[in-house]
Amino acid sequence: MQQWKNFQETNKQRFLDELLELLRIPSISAKPENKADMVSCAQKVKQRLEEAGAQKVTIFPTKGHPVVFGEIKVDENKPTVLVYGHYDVQPVEPLELWHSGPFEPVIKDGKIYARGSADDKGQFYMHIKALETMVKTNSVPLNIKFIIEGEEEVGSDNLEPFLAQHKDMLKADVVLISDTAMISLDTPSLDTGVRGLSYIEVEITGPDRDLHSGVYGGAVANPITILAQMIASLHDENNHITIPNFYDDVQVLSQQERAKLNKAPFDQSDYKKDLGVKELWGEKGYTTLERTGVRPTLELNGIWGGYMGEGSKTVLPSKAHAKISCRLVPGQDHHKMTDLLIKHLEKITPDCVTLKAFAHHGGNPYVTPIDSIEYKAAEKAIEATFDKTPIPVRGGGSIPITSLFESILDCKTIFMGFGLDSDNLHSPNEKYNIENYYKGIETIPYFHKFYAELKK
Repeated sequence: MQQWKNFQETNKQRFLDELLELLRIPSISAKPENKADMVSCAQKVKQRLEEAGAQKVTIFPTKGHPVVFGEIKVDENKPTVLVYGHYDVQPVEPLELWHSGPFEPVIKDGKIYARGSADDKGQFYMHIKALETMVKTNSVPLNIKFIIEGEEEVGSDNLEPFLAQHKDMLKADVVLISDTAMISLDTPSLDTGVRGLSYIEVEITGPDRDLHSGVYGGAVANPITILAQMIASLHDENNHITIPNFYDDVQVLSQQERAKLNKAPFDQSDYKKDLGVKELWGEKGYTTLERTGVRPTLELNGIWGGYMGEGSKTVLPSKAHAKISCRLVPGQDHHKMTDLLIKHLEKITPDCVTLKAFAHHGGNPYVTPIDSIEYKAAEKAIEATFDKTPIPVRGGGSIPITSLFESILDCKTIFMGFGLDSDNLHSPNEKYNIENYYKGIETIPYFHKFYAELKK
């Protein structure tokens, strides 16, 4: 609609400036020292929702970080879309690898470099600007609710009780999320699902104190060595996960489904060049697109122990630690898989050390039917602004709360992300293309328009 485009063109610089302001707030949910920043960020989100035209905007405290809720009602007989996003961001370490300050947004080559630019401030803020576009042009076609939380990056532990407590307030026909990626602006795509997550931490203890490696080395087990051996045993020579029963519940795609998935554009040489690797690695018998979308994985996210300061210290450490995550696919339950992983580690722990393992957070995988009204509305929206039909793909990341939305609110989730896989999510120099940001603001109103029409 031309009135939308005119409004967005007139206000595009302000839309960008407001996002940069939001990116300057260091809303790191994992760090207690950033608690005040989390509150400040929630307050800023509330302010921007109110300015965009949302009604009844409220900040709800939780046992962790606050949730921001807002809504606009146009007609109780029309469908309701619940927009989900998160204002918290990942930690920024290692700082020395950033080319600019993580919370000092820099625009270079048409990209915004800052923590949270793509995950998820830049993406959820598109929805606020899309709301403003519709409100200011008197063209809101349905009811819209917003739930913007502050704990996605630490597992959304307090969101489930919040959803259960406010079930009536959050009632909707569909959940709309922009926290995923598309192939490119030239080749738009829609995620039809995301993988689940099981995340644990382990501690291996040997002697009751650090020892002199010369005096005791060779006589006492080194916890770092033992932990490394245990972790190495979790994959075989074909990079297949060796935990018994790990694959039992995996819903295996048919050859026809696999062929369709692999029709998405993919250049292996460009992929390797972008990542700075000579060769790819993964489960034998599957393509890269399958490995990163429809197959489960087990990854080591961090490992530490012993002396890590400057210079040398010949120590045989008392403890070694690791953080391990599994990405799960349809059929796998994150509670079951976490229990399976911990019990296997307990079983392979040798008597010369002791193991302590505990779960951090997790969530189940989720798939959206592509023949649904909800998906068709997103498809039509992409077609309206890209002049191309989006390719359905499976996302490799996890958004654990999607299964909660379906179980508690009884509604499907649509993933309509405008980021790119190359946006350095969770890494130094996170970035978000300004063109993608504007394209999202342009496209989102069409989703609401088409969903209202199709849902009649």
